[in-house]
Parts: sequence; structure tokens; C-alpha cells
Amino acid sequence: MSAAAIDAKGIPAPSVTVNPWLIAIVVALASFMEVLDTTIANVALPYIAGGMGVSEDEASWVVTTYLVSNAIILTASGFLARTLGRKTFFLICLGIFTVSSILCGFAPNLNALLLFRILQGLGGGGMVPVAQSILADAFPPAKRGQAFAVFGIAVVVAPVVGPTLGGWLSDNLSWHWCFLINAPVGVFAIALIAAVLQESATAKAKGAQPQDNTFDFIGFGLVATFLGALEVVLDRGLEDDWFASPFIITFAVICAAAFVLMIPWEMTRRNPMIDLRMVATRQFGACFLVMLAIGAILLATTQFLPQLVQQDFGYTATWAGLVLSPGGVVTMMMMFVVGRLAARVQPKYLIVAGALVIAASMYSMTNVYADLGFWFMARSRMLIGVGLPLIFVPIMAASYDGIPAGKTDQASALINAARNTGGSIGVSIVSNVLTHRQQFHQSRLVEQVTPSSPQYQDTLHQVTDFFVAQGSSLAQAHSQAIQWIGQQVQAQASFLSYMDAFWVLMLISLSAIPLALTLRKVKLGGGPAPIGH
Repeated sequence: MSAAAIDAKGIPAPSVTVNPWLIAIVVALASFMEVLDTTIANVALPYIAGGMGVSEDEASWVVTTYLVSNAIILTASGFLARTLGRKTFFLICLGIFTVSSILCGFAPNLNALLLFRILQGLGGGGMVPVAQSILADAFPPAKRGQAFAVFGIAVVVAPVVGPTLGGWLSDNLSWHWCFLINAPVGVFAIALIAAVLQESATAKAKGAQPQDNTFDFIGFGLVATFLGALEVVLDRGLEDDWFASPFIITFAVICAAAFVLMIPWEMTRRNPMIDLRMVATRQFGACFLVMLAIGAILLATTQFLPQLVQQDFGYTATWAGLVLSPGGVVTMMMMFVVGRLAARVQPKYLIVAGALVIAASMYSMTNVYADLGFWFMARSRMLIGVGLPLIFVPIMAASYDGIPAGKTDQASALINAARNTGGSIGVSIVSNVLTHRQQFHQSRLVEQVTPSSPQYQDTLHQVTDFFVAQGSSLAQAHSQAIQWIGQQVQAQASFLSYMDAFWVLMLISLSAIPLALTLRKVKLGGGPAPIGH
């Protein structure tokens, strides 16, 4: 490496000639689009199903295919970035993502839409880990904490904005715009990145050095098969009745076989597709597990809080999304605060504080009942918005502490894979808790609703009198009263199941505390450790 590329402390200096904040904004914008598409389609599924004449179960593959292809490409992003160059690889990914988004918007049928979603996931999956490396080289060490706060806004706020934006577009325009909206943003980002981004001095120096850059095809196949099959099992398990389905059994066996074969293969390669030894270390392994937990909480709360207010409070898709919006604003503000705190406070203490704040938010939601208003839900999400940045930003400093320079691309891919996989695990866990606990609570409540019960008879008479006062005949009012009682039983069972789900999410949040306390101290004062090449 030339002397010009190294500062007085021996740290590679940024080689960009433009304002690095412009690079941060453009790279974060592209990453925001990619992460946004993990949730924006969720609220549009009923519209997609209706527009294409398919069931909602079939339409849900729109989400599954994106998650699977996204997980697969993550593992190869480090090799491709080294081989093609970060800028070239990032532009290719962004171009594929933008074009496939347009194709999704004009897809004539479900099969075409699923194919284009696979392409969209492949293009988007490589952008986020490479964006981290680009930011690390664009900023000096003292500014990296604030730079990753900007990046954190994209990764943490995008899933929150997704349901709001997707609900509004679906309600007021059409589901096609959930994909077409990426087109102008993508073209704008491509033009700016092509104009302002340069390969860093560090990357150029590494490119000039001879190195074994052999692609681990077998390792890639095993890792991709494991992650892809795992995503299918997690996303489709509940709909297909888990292991009562031959389809789920087949993918579970494929997932387990790939995992068993992957470990010895990757552990014995000189240049493995993923270095499993990193996950086995105290520092990175703990960060990996914490990121799994934070991904589970982020995606699960983002998906099921709007579902709760739509099903049990009668909110429209747009208003359900707006419940999340105040939390998104709080998250954006907190990212910059935590970006500064990360240079002064050890990451493990910030992570503990964030986990406690999120656990408190989940505990407050265990008191959910029918008379709660909009701001109760919004305040709960705002509390999560305080906690998420306290975990997300410092996890960057802790994850890459002690990681050799040549392994940072793999570390970046693994951390992002943990976030994505954790999100799928969280959604799957909460889905199962809601389904099975609602059945349990409904059966217990029905046992108490017996026609011979004085309480039942008293309620039936009062509700019948109410409907008679509204103009119904006595026979109609009696029938309406029985229906109303049944609806109340279902509503209470639903609330009780959500309480159970929030208890589970609270425990997941608390599980991050002992993991965080195992982290060693990192050097402060220079922002998060570099995570580029």
C-alpha cells in the first residue's frame, strides 16, 4: 500500500474526493430500498391475491421467495465484492434490484411475479453488507460511529416504514406501486453512486496483492441450501401445518443435511465461503446471537403490531402502518444520539440498556385490551424505537473487534444473515404462538360460556334488550346477542394470545443481556471498529 494511502497511525485513509456524507446518504438510500422490500409487500398480499386471482396462501410466496434469494446471495457477497470491486458489485446489485422491481410491478401473473421477486432478492441481498464496507472506507475512524448511525436508520427504520407505505399505496393507488416506487429512487441512486463513489485506497491495494481468490462452490451450495431451506421452513411451516406436511418435512431434511455437511466442509477449507470459526468465538459469536434476537424483535413487532390493530381494533392498512410511524421518528433521532454515545460508552452496556428498554415495551404490551387507543400502541412502538438503536449501533463496534482485515467481508455477511434469519425466526415463533394460544384460550373461554350459567343468561338478556332497542325484532335480537357473545369470546382469545406473544418477545429481548455481558471491552474514542476490507 502506498504511503499516501496510510495516515500517521497506520490506518488506511479514505481516498474519496467528495463529501463522505453524500456517499453515506446515497449508500443508505439504496440499502433503505432493499430492506424496505422485506416488509412493504406484506400488507399488499391481499391486494396481490385479489388482483391475480389467487389465494392469499399462494400470494404469500411473494414474501418467501424474496427472503430465500436474499439469504442465498448474502453468503457470496464478500467474494463477489473482492472479485469485481465494491463499486462495480454494488452498482450491479442496485441495477438488478431496480430493473426487477419494475418487472414485479408489471408482472402479468403470479409465476412471473415470483421469478422477478427472486431476482429482486438476489440484487438486494448483496447491497447491505457491501454498503458497510463502503462507509468504513469513506469515513475516518472518528466519524464512523455517526456514519453507521445513518446506515442504521436505513436498516432499522425501513422495516417500520414498509407497512405504512405499502398500506397507503395499496389503499390509494394499487399494489403495483409497492414495487414501482423503487424505480425512480433506484435510477437516482445508480447515477449518484456512479458519479461520486470511488474504490478506496485500501481496496485498490488489496486488489494489487496476489491472493487466493478461489470460489468455494461446494461451500456456497451447502450454505445457500441450508439458509434457503431454513427460510422456506420458517416462512411456510405454519401455513402447511409443519411436520404434518410432506413439503415441510422434505425441506427440513434438506436443511438439516446441508447444515451437517456444511460444518466439516467449511471448517477444513483455506478460503471457506463462511468462516464458522468466527461464530464460535466469544466476541463475534455473542454478537451474532444478539443480532438474531434483535432481528426477531424488529421484524416480529413490525409485522404483528399492525396485524393486531387491524384485526382487533378495526384499523385500515394505512392507519395500522401509521401506528409504527412515531417509533420510526424516534429511531432516527436516537441513531444519531447513540452514534455519539458509542464513542464514549462500552458497547455491552449500551446493548444491555437497549434490551431492557425493549423488554419494558413488550411488557407494557402484555396489558393489551379492547379499549386501548392509537397512542398507547404508538407509545409502545416509540419505546422500541429508543431501544433498537442502543443495540444496533454498538453491535457494529463489538462485532468487528478483533476480526482480521481479510475477514471483515465475511463478518459483514454473517451479521446481516443473522439479522435476516433472526427476523424469519421471530415471525415464525410469534405466528405459532398466536395461532396455538388463541385456540387454547378460546377453548378455555368456551368452557365458561354455558347456557345454564346465570352470568350467561344475564348477559344474553341485556344484549338482547340492547338490539331490541336498536329496532330488531325479539327473534332477531336474540340471534344477534348470541353472535355478539361469540364474537366477544373470539376477541378475548385473540387479546390473550397477543399477550402471550409479547411475553415471548420480552424473553427474547432479555436473552440479549447475558450475551452482551460476555463481550469484552473495545477501544473507544474512534467510533466503531472498521468493518470494510
